[in-house]
Amino acid sequence: MAACCRAGCYTFRIMATASVSVPRPQPGEYNEYYERYISLITGTDVLATLEQQSRRTRDMLAGLNDEQANFAYGPGKWTIKEVLGHITDTERIFAYRALRIGRGDQTPIEGFEQDDYVRNGNFRQRRISDLLDEYAGVRTATLSLFRSFDQQAWCRRGIANKKEITVRALAYIAAGHERHHHKILEEKYLPNLR
Repeated sequence: MAACCRAGCYTFRIMATASVSVPRPQPGEYNEYYERYISLITGTDVLATLEQQSRRTRDMLAGLNDEQANFAYGPGKWTIKEVLGHITDTERIFAYRALRIGRGDQTPIEGFEQDDYVRNGNFRQRRISDLLDEYAGVRTATLSLFRSFDQQAWCRRGIANKKEITVRALAYIAAGHERHHHKILEEKYLPNLR
């Protein structure tokens, strides 16, 4: 099956296992800022990547107690709980944008201030197990949404934070954003807890 986006025609493979090969977004389908996230994702099965990341996040953080999860590697840095809350909140926002654009809503979507979300998220007071459960629920909902899209929806464009973006770019950005935070957790947080 071929689907045409403005940048050209691409092939979408829908496998018997409900795996979807979604071609990588091309420059012009997203704000260049997001290249830092998209570049972290290899291959074209972004949904399988999101599934694998979910297991990895749980494996990485499930063994922490609440005191460990309140660790921040420096003054003014987020705690592990806040990083997880940020990943979850940001994924909700990316999925909301994908929903609106995928369904053809052409109303421009506003931006958001991540620090306000973390500051008001009450993550430090919550249990890490509860935050992981919430994260898992959001990821399940995100995957269900992405699996609902047909070829045309994946290529739809809309405006988010004053920039044009496609649904498929949002899927890769969500996966790359989480990978970005995995690297930070692995390099700056978890080694300090051993």
